[in-house]
Amino acid sequence: MNHIVIIGCGIIGATLAYELSLIEGLKITVIDKQPPAQEATGAALGVLMGIISHKVKGKAWRMRQTSIQRYETLIPELEAITNRKIPFNRQGILMLLPSPEVTTDDLPFWEKLRETRRNQGWELNILDKAQLEKICPQVDVTGREYIGAIHSPQDRQLDPTAFTLALVEAAQHNGVDFKFGVSALGIKSTSNQENSSARELETTSGVITADKFIISAGLGSSPLTEQLNQKVDIRPVLGQAIHLRLSHPLGKTKFQPAITCNDTYVVPRRGDVYPATDYWVGATVEFTQDNGEVIADKELLENTLQSAIATCPELAKAEIIRTWSGLRPRPEGRPAPVIEKLPGYDNVILASAHYRNGVLLAPATAEIVKGMVLESNG
Repeated sequence: MNHIVIIGCGIIGATLAYELSLIEGLKITVIDKQPPAQEATGAALGVLMGIISHKVKGKAWRMRQTSIQRYETLIPELEAITNRKIPFNRQGILMLLPSPEVTTDDLPFWEKLRETRRNQGWELNILDKAQLEKICPQVDVTGREYIGAIHSPQDRQLDPTAFTLALVEAAQHNGVDFKFGVSALGIKSTSNQENSSARELETTSGVITADKFIISAGLGSSPLTEQLNQKVDIRPVLGQAIHLRLSHPLGKTKFQPAITCNDTYVVPRRGDVYPATDYWVGATVEFTQDNGEVIADKELLENTLQSAIATCPELAKAEIIRTWSGLRPRPEGRPAPVIEKLPGYDNVILASAHYRNGVLLAPATAEIVKGMVLESNG
């Protein structure tokens, strides 16, 4: 039986564990120094911008499409196995087009994208100002000028932590062994003339021998690849968000899409799991300082809140339940994510550095890695 070790149990590692557990003949072990869904996963807003993205071809689009399609089957699949309710907003994403940042000259681009999506079997709706005001009265169309909005009804939003915990439970149900509170110290390998093979993972609780190793440890992936003399430079980008609570839901209770404007998101919590009056607002994008540190900037978080209030003025009356932050893993000098066999190694796969799209691309990442595993097993 092939033994696969997955290092890291954020949303990527957990999705890999579950999807690989559906393959016969694999023994799977997952290790993480923390409980699941910490770090980037625990900080994410879970907005799945697939259909509304500008990507129309190539790998970037195929991954988005694969993920959006898989989420539709994966959520009910996990809920049935675990008896957990996973907050999953099926009312789409509403992208506002504010003036003067967007002009009528930009509308032909959206009309072309709408046609492309229709040909690909997806739906995008272009709303004028009157339609926007009618369907989303919480949006202030008088105090702020809008060209209109784009509604993507087949895009989604989910709770990344609840989803990851369900993945872990379902994978355990399928026999996956999770070891939390265990740190990866390094991978030992053997070499021949052509390439190297990883054989043992040293951890704080002993040595694990395996046939394949998958590194999906976010920012923790860099030191492991460096120790194998194939460093992949992954750097942190901090994001902050706010959990707000109102006395009543915004706008129409039966239409609560995730709203985005100028890269600020207003994300409704699902009413049958959380109070229907709760919203997440985020997220900042904060890079490392000259000294390499990443320090949360309170002013940037306040600016994000004020941007959300400018979009939906009723949020000014909301109570702040909590604020939080997390570090997104961003690859330096190359596109995100990094999904590949580690150069020079025949049995080490890297699936990491998804930057701001880890939640969106988790199912597609698992599909690619599954292909690599099956190919090497064949």
